[in-house]
Amino acid sequence: MTYLIQLPHVGESVTEAVIGKWLVGIGDHVNKFDPMVEVVTDKVNMEFPAPESGTITSISAVEGDTVPMGSDIGEMDPDDPNAVPEASTSGMANAPGAPGIVGEMITGANVGPTGGTFADTSMETSSPGGSSVQNTGSVGEGRNRSDYYSPVVMRLASQNGIDLSTVTGSGSGGRVTRADVQAAIEGSGMQVAASPTESPASTDDSLVEPTPIRKIIAANMVRSWTQIPHAWTSIEVDVTGLVRLRDSQKEYFRSRNGVSLSYVAFSLFALAAALRRSPLANSAWIDGKIRMNGQVNIGVAVASDAGLVVPVIRNADQLSVAELAGAAAPLIESARSGKLTIEQVQGGTFTLNNTGPLGSVWGGSIISPPQVAIVNTEAIVKRPVVVESDTGDSIAIRQMMNLSLSFDHRVLDGAEAGMFIQDVKAGLEAFGPGSDIG
Repeated sequence: MTYLIQLPHVGESVTEAVIGKWLVGIGDHVNKFDPMVEVVTDKVNMEFPAPESGTITSISAVEGDTVPMGSDIGEMDPDDPNAVPEASTSGMANAPGAPGIVGEMITGANVGPTGGTFADTSMETSSPGGSSVQNTGSVGEGRNRSDYYSPVVMRLASQNGIDLSTVTGSGSGGRVTRADVQAAIEGSGMQVAASPTESPASTDDSLVEPTPIRKIIAANMVRSWTQIPHAWTSIEVDVTGLVRLRDSQKEYFRSRNGVSLSYVAFSLFALAAALRRSPLANSAWIDGKIRMNGQVNIGVAVASDAGLVVPVIRNADQLSVAELAGAAAPLIESARSGKLTIEQVQGGTFTLNNTGPLGSVWGGSIISPPQVAIVNTEAIVKRPVVVESDTGDSIAIRQMMNLSLSFDHRVLDGAEAGMFIQDVKAGLEAFGPGSDIG
């Protein structure tokens, strides 16, 4: 009997995924729970296991395809003739040794807008066993053929009068590449037309097919930038007292709690308190309406070898500095080791981007919809500043940090954004030697 292989649902906020790389090919035999296909979502990268033991008979979703969760991506001939196709959506949940984990981060692929290195699997067509990944057609059933071509390919074909339906693709899954179009142009005797917006190509230049995750990042960033009217504000914060407090407590804190007392924990505490007092900054813009979120769930952008990922600390406003440090540490470690689950990256209502370790002193981050704001905590730098006192003004060396806020001007006006960021500043400047951190 034919068993339909379906892409499992992994969470209500994840509605589609990109097929990154098939790890098996047609004719390969797989055992139940063996890694079968790498998929890329806007949250994490995952390896999905085989739902049953059997032989792969067809692959309908080729590498690079964007498919809805729950849709059919291939077929197999199961070893067990009584296997029920519906079971394919719950294979991961029953995978031995992985309770609660819906996928494993694939090393070398980005899930955020900056940083990391890329392991581009989109141009590989062979499975680990050496068999070539095949597909039932270069364009999936019901798919608009024009969606299958890259903008570069369509532009080059249009400029030179090439009918792409007549071009045989040499790329992954039969995809038509720029080289295929150029070969068609040369075969027709036409001269390749240069685009007026492109500089002449050098013999040292090369074209690289973006990885599936890079395409998702690009789409998300374009959607955010084009749909959200971004506005920015930035203020200076004197964190001299905070630095002294942390320096006096960090060794004892680590010995007692087993985790580092990071500046992130203090920033989270000040942010959470300010978000509780400014619920509009903690809201979401959804379908022309403002949703006032009942929880303060702060995502923390973490740079890792796999790229920038954003695990979420839930109910951050209910935690002390010490508890926030304890909650953040394992999430950050999971992010860096590529072990985050879908649940750990969902539900964020606000994002903290700690760009200080990168040496940044001012930045304007792109908002992650449907959130309405994101804050950067920049590098802490010693600077001479004017200090006011009862005896007059003086110049002193202080530990200074900039807070940079990007906000959605549909929801927040400058006054509201300014009051919010000033509240965060007050929270950070309130820390000093002797402050209770819980």
